[in-house]
Order: sequence, then C-alpha cells, then structure tokens
Amino acid sequence: KPRPFDQISSGCPYTANNRCSPESLLDIAARKVAEKWPFQRVEERFERIPEPVQRRIVYWSFPRSEREICMYSSFNTGGEESASSGENVDETRLPFRRGIALLESGCVDNVLQVGFHLSGTVTEPATTSEPEMVCSVAISFDRCKITSVTCGCGNKDIFYCAHVVALSLYRVRRPEQVKLHLPISETLFQMNRDQLQKFVQYLITVHHTEVLPTAQKLADEILSQNSEINQVHGAPDPTAGASVDDENCWHLDEEQVQEQVKLFLSQGGYHGSGKQLNLLFSKVREMLKMRDSNGARMLTLITEQFMADPRLALWRQQGTTMTDKYRQLWDELGALWMCIVLNPHCKPEQKAAWLRQLKKWNSVDVCPLEDGNHGNDPSKATLQRSYLGTRPHRTVFTRAIEACDLHWQDSHLQHIINDDLYTNYCYHDNTENSLFDSRGWPLWHEHVPTACARVDALRSHGYPREALRLAIAIINTLRRQQQKQLELFRNHKKDLLHKGVTSITNLEGWVGHPLDPIGTLFSTLMETGRGELHLFPSTRRFLEEGESYLALAVETALMGLGQQRIMPNGLYAQEKVCRNEEHLIAKLQEVDLDDTLVKIFRKQAVFLLEGGPYSGLGELIYRESVPMHTYAKYLFTCLLPHDAELAYKIALRAMRLPVLESSAPSGDMSRPHHIVSVVPNRYPRWFTLSHIESQQCELASTMLTAAKGDARKLETVLESIQKNIHSSSHIFKLAQDAFKIATLMDSLPDITLLKVSLELGLQVMRMTLSTLNWRRREMVRWLVTCATEVGVYALDSIMQSWFTLFTPTEATSIVATTVMSNSTIVRLHLDCHQQENLASSARTLALQCAMKDPQNCALSALTLCEKDHIAFETAYQIVLDAATTGMSYTQLFTIARYMEHRGYPMRAYKLATLAMVHLNLSYNQDTHPAINDVLWACALSHSLGKNELAAIIPLVVKSVKCATVLSDILRRCTLTTPGMVALHSRRNSGKLMSLDKAPLRQLLDATIGAYINTTHSRLTHISPRHYSEFIEFLSKARETLKKRRKKWSDCSNVF
Repeated sequence: KPRPFDQISSGCPYTANNRCSPESLLDIAARKVAEKWPFQRVEERFERIPEPVQRRIVYWSFPRSEREICMYSSFNTGGEESASSGENVDETRLPFRRGIALLESGCVDNVLQVGFHLSGTVTEPATTSEPEMVCSVAISFDRCKITSVTCGCGNKDIFYCAHVVALSLYRVRRPEQVKLHLPISETLFQMNRDQLQKFVQYLITVHHTEVLPTAQKLADEILSQNSEINQVHGAPDPTAGASVDDENCWHLDEEQVQEQVKLFLSQGGYHGSGKQLNLLFSKVREMLKMRDSNGARMLTLITEQFMADPRLALWRQQGTTMTDKYRQLWDELGALWMCIVLNPHCKPEQKAAWLRQLKKWNSVDVCPLEDGNHGNDPSKATLQRSYLGTRPHRTVFTRAIEACDLHWQDSHLQHIINDDLYTNYCYHDNTENSLFDSRGWPLWHEHVPTACARVDALRSHGYPREALRLAIAIINTLRRQQQKQLELFRNHKKDLLHKGVTSITNLEGWVGHPLDPIGTLFSTLMETGRGELHLFPSTRRFLEEGESYLALAVETALMGLGQQRIMPNGLYAQEKVCRNEEHLIAKLQEVDLDDTLVKIFRKQAVFLLEGGPYSGLGELIYRESVPMHTYAKYLFTCLLPHDAELAYKIALRAMRLPVLESSAPSGDMSRPHHIVSVVPNRYPRWFTLSHIESQQCELASTMLTAAKGDARKLETVLESIQKNIHSSSHIFKLAQDAFKIATLMDSLPDITLLKVSLELGLQVMRMTLSTLNWRRREMVRWLVTCATEVGVYALDSIMQSWFTLFTPTEATSIVATTVMSNSTIVRLHLDCHQQENLASSARTLALQCAMKDPQNCALSALTLCEKDHIAFETAYQIVLDAATTGMSYTQLFTIARYMEHRGYPMRAYKLATLAMVHLNLSYNQDTHPAINDVLWACALSHSLGKNELAAIIPLVVKSVKCATVLSDILRRCTLTTPGMVALHSRRNSGKLMSLDKAPLRQLLDATIGAYINTTHSRLTHISPRHYSEFIEFLSKARETLKKRRKKWSDCSNVF
C-alpha cells in the first residue's frame, strides 16, 4: 500500500543500549506496540516518530518464539503427532530440524533486515547425489508473525522449507548479528536529488536485465501527469510493515494446502495418506491451541477438498459405504468444526460466516451422514426421531451448525470457568437442576455431549484451566444424577421388577457418541493429573478430600462405560461404539490401581448392579441395550484380587445378551423423569453381533480361568454360559479353553474343570447335531478326548446316550473306534474286565447305529464286532436285512470285499449277488467305477465253483449292457477251471468251460448282442475324430463273434 511521504520521519542515527537489565522503557513500549499495532497506525497516530523508536519497533516486530516457526515447518512439534500415528519419523528429515542443522553448521550468510523485511542466503551442502546449492531467502513479518516467505529452492509444500527456518532462527537466536535498517522509504527520504538519481541508476545498472523494462514503464507513468500513479499520494514500501487493513496472520500457502489434501484423498488411503491427513488435523488443533486464526482457515481449505472428493458421488450412486478409515476422517472433520464454532472468544461476524459455510456444505447431497452413508435401518431411525425430536438428515456438520446457537454469556457458566469461590450459592436438594450441590460446588446441567464439547473447545483454544473447571462441574453433576437415579430406582424397584419392564434412559449413549463426551472428560483430567497440578491449584477445592484428578478421570470413565444405552443404528455407528469402548478401556488399563482407585471401582460396581434402568448392568435391561461384556471383563479383572464376590456378580450379570433371546420382557413405564419405555417388536440388525458374541465368550473364559479349583463358582459360571451363550462355536471354544486350563502341564488335572469342559462339549454336540457345521468332526474327536481325560465312566456315558449327541456315522467311525483303540486303553490304564465292559458298550453302540443307518454304519459295526461272534453275526444279519431295501450296490460290494478279506467267501458271494441286483451298467459306461466290483464278483463266483458262477451270470447279463465289460468277463471265465483255483492264481490243467454250453453260452450271447446294439448306436453318431476308436471297438467285437461261428455268419453283414 502506498506510504505517504509526510509520514516518513527523519532523525539522527541512534545506537541502542545493549544492556540486558534493567530493560529500558523504550524497549518495553516498543515491544508491546510491535506485538499489537500495525506500523501504519503508529505512523498515523504520531506526526513524527524518532528514528530510535522506529528501530526498536522494527526490532521487536520479528517473532521471538521458535514454537510457531516449528509449527509452520513440520507436521509435529516434538514428535507428539508422529507418536500418536504410530510412525517412526526420522526427526532429522523434518524441515525444522534440518533448518537448525543448517544454522548450527554456519550455512546462513548475508543476513539483512530492512524494516519489516528479512533477507539472506542459505547454503545447502553438497551430497553424493546433489551439488551445493545457495538459496536466496526473503521473509516479511508484522506484529511478531511471519506474513510471507520466498525461497530460491522452489519448495512446494504446506510448510516452510528448511532454508526459511534457518534464516528465521538466525534472526531469533542471533538478533545482535543482524544488520538492521529502517524501511527503505526512510533511507530514500534522507537523500537529495543527485543521490536519488545515482541510487536509481546504480540499481538499474546492477539489475538491468531484470528491472529495466519495469523501470522504464514506471518512468513513463511518472512523467505523465494524468497517469494513475500520479493520482496516489506517496509510494509503496514493501519494507514498511503492514497496513491497517491487512489481516495479521502467519503465512500459510493456501494453494499448497489444497493440493496436498487433494493428493492425499486421491490416494484412497494408500501410501500412508490417511496418516498424513490425520497429521493435518492435528496441525489444525495445534493452531487452535495457540489461538492462531490459521486453524479455522486451514480447516476450511481441507473441508472444501473433502467435499470435492469425486468418490462421494460415486459411492452415493452405487449405494456403497465409504471405508472405515475415511469415515473416521470425516468424524474428525466434524469434531474440529464443533471446536471452532465453540471458540469462547469468537466474534459474532466470524461465527456467522462459519455458519453460512457449514450450511452450504450441509445442503450438498453427497455430504456424509453422521451415522454412516447408507444402509440405515428406517424403523430404528423413526424410533429415535420420535423420542429425541432429531431431524432425519443429520450430516457430519449438523452438530457444528447447532452449536452455533450456543453462547458463553450464561452467568453461572462464567462463574464456573472463571471464579474460584462461591459465597452466595443457593442449594435445594429437591431441585433436580440446582446450580450447586450441598457442598457449594457448582453444577452444570446441560446435554452431556454438548457440555463436554464446550470442554473440548476450551482445551482446543488454549484454555486448559477453564476446561478443567468446567469438566469437574460436569462430573460432579453426573455423580449427583447417578446418586439420585439410584435412590429413584430403589423407591420403585419392587413395582418395576414385578412388571418386568425394561427401559432406556438415553437413546444417544455417551460412549461411541460422535462428540466423544467421556473421552473428552477423561483426557482433560488425565492431562492435568500427569504433571500440570501446579498450574491449577485452585481447582482442587472442588475435589473430594484426598481425591486426585487421576481418580476423578477413572471414575468418569467407569460411569460412562456403565451407562445403559441403546445400540445405535447402522454398521459404522455400531463399530464406533465397540471401538470407543475398547479404546477407553485400553486407556484405563494403563493406570496402576491403588487403594483409592479400588474403592472407586467398588463404589461404581455397586451402582452398576443396583442402578436399575440407568445402568447397563441393572437387573432389567432393554433388549437392544449395548452389551457390557468388554467392560465387565475389565471390571472383573480389576476387582478379582480385592473383592472376588463382587467381581463375579458383575461378570455374571454382564453375561446376558437379550437381543438373542426368543422373547423379551415388555410393558408400559409410567414413572417420573420422562424415562422412555420401548416394547421390542422386531429382531434388530446388529452388524457387530459376531464381535459382541466373541467378547461374551472372552468374559466367560476369563471367569472359568479364575474359578479353577472352586467347584461352586465353576458350577455358577457353567450355568451362566449354558443360559446366555447361543453360539455353538463360542461354547466349543470355551470347552477347549477349560480343557487346556484343567490339564496344564505343571499341575495335576482339575477334575471339576474337566467336567465343566465335558459338559460344555456335550452341549455343543446337542446344538450341532441337526445343523450343518464344518467343524463337527473336530468337535466330536475333541469330545472323545475330553471324556477320556475325565475317565472311563464319561466314555461309557456318552456311548449310552449317543443318539442325543452324535449321528450314527460319527458314533461308529469316530466315537466307538477311538474308544476301542489301544491308545485309549493305555491312557485309561484299564484292566481286562474294564476293557471288556468298554468294548461291550462300543459293540452295542455299533449295532444300534447299524440298525438305524445300515448304509453308513454296517461296515464299521462289522469291524467293531469282529472279536465277538454273536455281535458279528448280528451285524451281518443287519446287513442282509438292509441289502434289499436301503443299501446301494457300492456299499454292498465294499462289505462283500471286507467279508472275503476276513475269510468268509460265501458271505462275500451272497452280498455280491445282492449288490448285482441294484446295479445297472448301460452300453456306453465302459469307465464306470463299479466295473472292477463286477469283475471281482465274477472272479469270486468262478473261484467258488460252477454252480456259483451259473447263479451269478444271469444277474450279470441282466445288470450289465456294456459290451466291453461283458467281453472281459467272458474272457476271464474261459482262462481257468471253475472252483479249482483261488482268485488271482495261475491257470491250471483242469477242463475249461465250453462257450457252447451253459452257463457261458448265455454270457456269450449277451456279449454279442451288446456289441451289435452298441455298433448300431455308434454308427448313428459317429464322426471322423472317432474313427480310430470305433475301429478298435469293431476288432474286439469281431474276436468275440468268431467264438461262435453260427452267430458270426448271421452278423457278418453288419461289418
């Protein structure tokens, strides 16, 4: 902006006194003016400013803190963000660290300050791949803020390069080594005409290639009386500081912010882009905490790029949801806007501008919804709107828009965050919304997430003391409400339990809420308790005697986690509930428990058990309440060493999962305080149900482990598992866990726990008996192993009741077989009498299974009954009875081969003939798997004698129509004498059977007939590629036909 010449003051040269103490009044005043006033206002306020005063103002106008320079030159200011993101960041590669290294190695030179402009050169040392580079750096500053930067390195990034950092830190750390001049306009003012002309001409000579065209253009305009340049009083001076109208903020390259965010979004979560975006959000919070106006400015740029992401429209068009990590980025975006609009010292016009921008984004169709993009359950959304009065279209910006209506002018709120003593408080015990409690401590009655959003805003904007005071007031209010709710339920307990009514007091739970109220309170108190106690001593007056911020933080987390709340709608919202709960519990696990904290745990555990509908562990809960398994497991682990009975009460109460029950209690809830009663009338869509069931299983496993050696507690835990866990896979896991714990190598087996394991295994068998389960065989084998460990009576018991536990196939092929194995006998150390009793039970089981399912169990039954003649005969008779009705030829052939192998050829022959009745081989099935069985059956009959062969050939002729198979049988029957040799023996010297007589004549005729029929059939569909195969077939047919001359003369015309 042009600087009027009459504001340029002259004065004699001045050398400042460099003494450090005491500081001069001039320096004190100049420093304050340099921080708050633009230099133009100083010039307008005073007609003449002495040169010494100008010099001190210019001197103090450069930033004096390295913290802001660090903030604008690296993602992290000390590694906090990099640590939270889980990355191993090389600190030496950060621009701020590199800038320090350049400064300390003497790479900064030619430093010159002219007014409010700093310049210098920074030499980048040569590397193995890059030569030495000298960068010219120029920095403009105003009111202790760097307002613009330029570097010859051509840096294209959001933050300052290492060269700008080096020059800036040189000025901060070595101000006395920087040659300081007044703004160039002051120097020009002291020159006469000849000096000015010489100055201009020398300047043009030195830089004629760069400035000559511009110099000539300016000269022409100045010499023209009507030119625009002559209409303006004065001339611009880039070294004279900012004007009154200039915005005073640190330099931020908006274009680079937009480009970087756009690049990160386009990478779709790959290459660490999600972490980079989270670091940008952390940078916004860092700016807000330092009350830097660029925080809101940077967030606006980020939001614009998020809204312009082309994937939003694509996902909406396709009806798909965004990824979980991307969804979390949107959540953080909404939370940051909430902090910005709740700035306690925000100007009304600024808030109005933000509100207009938020409404604009909110109205865009692709703006993400608060509870997820798609897949919402309309019935539950309607339910929530009917009770909460919420709008159906709630985006990630809706809460920030609503927060624009909040203000900080409430007198009681101001007292809470600013005053330490309350001398005129008024307490009414019967008033629900009393502003103070009986001790005179302030209370704050506001929607809890909204009140906690205020706390987060105060923290974010650099007001930690105020945030702590408000957080304590909110927690004391929650404590008082918890006590009142407990008293209220106790007064109505008998009536409510009689009616069996379930209710919910909060459709919008605190854990998993978009504003994360409990997490905010917990973090606020933990940060204070970790080393900032000395900063806020006055706030300790609002704590109990001996209470610490740490204890208050733990109690707050316990209250929030125990709140009964409805499971939110949609996949993302439900996953967020689980994720936030686990995150909060992980934070609690970092705290070492002492006696004070154990008392808090006991106190909250009692509240949870007796809190009725206000507690997630009350006696009656709403069917769709968020389960407490994860939280109860944590409580159980913490309380067990100190109060085992209370720990088990908590864990056993939490085992419930009413959403899976076939029916749930319902009724009308007519009572004060507007408690909502909801009658369940549908099966809800719980997308996280598998995770919830696994957590329920983990809780049960933890109790089983802890109850080892205590029969009473084990029995109680077992009953709870059988009552509340509905997944067979999870019960099986518990059974396996109990078995492992009971049979640890370093101790004797715990027989009580083994029995619990066996009982759970039996329940799994009953649950999966009539359903498909790919782990069923594994389960059966494990159960037999478990029963073996328990003892022989357990094995006998499962065999006696096998029909309620196993299928016949499982009972014979796995259970009975394993029981009768040598390894089982050795493991149980059985005597002969015990072995026989166990074997008798196994054989009885096998026969029962064979009767029920002969097709699949007959062979196993025969195998198991081999050593008992009566049982074996019974099994064989079962096979014969079933052969005509329920068994296939494959099964019969298999049993027949078994019989032959065991030395019963006639029984094998009998079963083979029965199998042949069920067989049917057509003319083209020359590769059928039953062919080998047919050949074996014929060979067996041939080996037994002519009568047996004569009996089976009619069956073969009737069942087999394939010419090649019949030809093969015919050939084999003519090689040896029937009944003279065993199967597979060499040819003997006996009399061979004639083809012209029975029984081979019937087989030969059938074979020739099959060849003729097959030939006609193949000729109908033959093609050139089948010629060679067909010729081979005809050759076999010719050989067979020649065996009977008369038939050959009749059929020669075919060939």
